[in-house]
Amino acid sequence: MSIETRIPAGADLRAEIDRLRKDRNAVILAHYYQKPEIQDLADFVGDSLELSRKAAATDADVIAFCGVKFMADTAKILSPEKIVVLPDMNAGCSLEDACPPEKFKAFREAHPDHIALTYINCSTEVKALSDVIVTSSSAETILAKIPPEQKIIFGPDRHLGGWLNRKFGRDMLLWPGVCIVHEAFSETELMKLMAQHPGAPVAAHPECPPHIIDHADYVGSTSGILNYAKAMDGDTLIVATEPHIIHQMEKALPNKTFIGAPGADGNCNCNICPYMALNTMEKLYVALRDLQPRIEIEEGLRLRAKKSLDAMLEMASGTVGKGDLGAKVTGD
Repeated sequence: MSIETRIPAGADLRAEIDRLRKDRNAVILAHYYQKPEIQDLADFVGDSLELSRKAAATDADVIAFCGVKFMADTAKILSPEKIVVLPDMNAGCSLEDACPPEKFKAFREAHPDHIALTYINCSTEVKALSDVIVTSSSAETILAKIPPEQKIIFGPDRHLGGWLNRKFGRDMLLWPGVCIVHEAFSETELMKLMAQHPGAPVAAHPECPPHIIDHADYVGSTSGILNYAKAMDGDTLIVATEPHIIHQMEKALPNKTFIGAPGADGNCNCNICPYMALNTMEKLYVALRDLQPRIEIEEGLRLRAKKSLDAMLEMASGTVGKGDLGAKVTGD
């Protein structure tokens, strides 16, 4: 039975979602890359880990995560007592797909003198095989606390890892994954856009390849890019990340102009995440009504994955110093 046939004819989806949100004592989370109509009905809009932490702090019984699967998995890791639903279980991530757990495990075993600093865009199984998880917001803070002599595996995003290597003069061993969205930006088309808007700064996500980052005035996470837009002096910003973030920029800063960086031919929609696009209002309604599809994680696996997330939160908060790190991430 299709989703459409499971929705009452003529239903006001927004009203029905609001009713179910109340009936289920649910909190709705939307990543910045979701469609505007989903962002506008969410209780919280933000980056993936930020959303999971906000949901964990609520008294909600149900988390409806409008994002991709690794994000919903992270919400379940942090809130095991809550029901977590994902509107479309096929909403995956090219970075997660690029790093199969069995291959990552073999890679780690081949480099026993390395610690694994792993980007949050990975599976629960890979998190469980890692020492410290990082986000695009916390990666710099955490890497700065790791002694220069400590060898590091960084995965699954080679562009984020490469940017960190260049910025900190490190030589981390990089897993070869990429984000298909950020990989799609064209340097030629970006330079044309910059010529059309002289003086307009460029803000780029660190998942972008070097030939895009090299043109950026600011490099940071989606929330970082939003904050940069608020703080910048000019009235026009070129944005090199998934373009649905622009919805929040336009809401917060209606007097400024935001232009999405173009893809390969200047016109394609290749910079829109196809996985994020799988979530729809209809699927969110059904997920809240049926409490399916539901995220389930075996408890032992959850605890192993949570350990690497806890290490990140502790290090990002400034409570772990360089002298403590080697013992912390290589012990037991």
